[in-house]
Amino acid sequence: MFNGRKANPGKMENFPGKMKKTTTIVKIIIVALLLFIVAGNCYYTIQEEEQAVVCTFGSPKAVTTPGLHFKIPFIQSVTKVNTTIKGFSIGYTLEDEGVVDDAMMITSDYNFINVDFYVAYRVIDPVKALYASEDPVEILKNIAQNCIRTTIGSYTVDSVLTTGKNEIQANITQMILEKLESYDIGIQLINITIQDAEPPTEEVSNAFKEVETAKQGKETALNNANKYRNEQIPKAEAKSDQILQNAEATKQERINEANGQVARFNSMYEEYVKYPEVTKKRMFYEAMENVLPDVKVVIESANGTTSTVLPLDSFVSESNSSMNDDTAQAADDAATEEE
Repeated sequence: MFNGRKANPGKMENFPGKMKKTTTIVKIIIVALLLFIVAGNCYYTIQEEEQAVVCTFGSPKAVTTPGLHFKIPFIQSVTKVNTTIKGFSIGYTLEDEGVVDDAMMITSDYNFINVDFYVAYRVIDPVKALYASEDPVEILKNIAQNCIRTTIGSYTVDSVLTTGKNEIQANITQMILEKLESYDIGIQLINITIQDAEPPTEEVSNAFKEVETAKQGKETALNNANKYRNEQIPKAEAKSDQILQNAEATKQERINEANGQVARFNSMYEEYVKYPEVTKKRMFYEAMENVLPDVKVVIESANGTTSTVLPLDSFVSESNSSMNDDTAQAADDAATEEE
């Protein structure tokens, strides 16, 4: 040896054995690592809110059952897809609630308005969601924006701001569902709702508020008028019924009175036909009985003095009975003479 030391023959003989033993240990470690890696790639777990797509030599297959599943390492690849309900906004940002450019739209009466929407969706076919398009969520967003602007453009600004929101949401939902069915990208629309609708500027907003206040005043006036009408109509109908009932009663009373007078006249006429002179005198006396008590006769002399001749108050009451007797006797005498 160059260092002047003698070589140890025993150590030189043990060196190949040690090298062989070390190589064996390394191989065992490598095999163990490979087995561990292979074992770790032999299974996968699917959660309740997930579905998986297993791709074997480029052929995808959906696995929808939650739990532990096995696969062939390095041959089959697994992609998990979240199937819970998600959403995105149109017209505002979820981070700072600020209005973005896609919020401004135009209505059928050529008014500008800011409308905010929220779209909820979920994946129903993981294979189509992964391979039918590059970004299905972006496609859904573009479809939603197109349907929203088309629908808003067919309504007036008053409908969008007030009473037409439910109808607008229903029409937009139907349009999106039809387009998603034709595109078939594995995504289902859950719901789309209008979060807010307002004019684009403060001046226009104030004008709309004034219009809305006027409409509310109009509604209030109409409601008060309807209330007054509903209160007055029953009263008028009741009064009308009362007038009709009174008129009907008066009519019946007049008819009965006329019938009574006709019957009386007929009875008197029958008596008159039998005894004309007696009946005339009796009718005359009865008329005088009714007329004389109300007659007042005043005679004024040449010197200006007056004296009351009628009514004869002093003795009319005393002679009524005798006068009636005389009248009856005269009528009887007249009847006797007529016979």
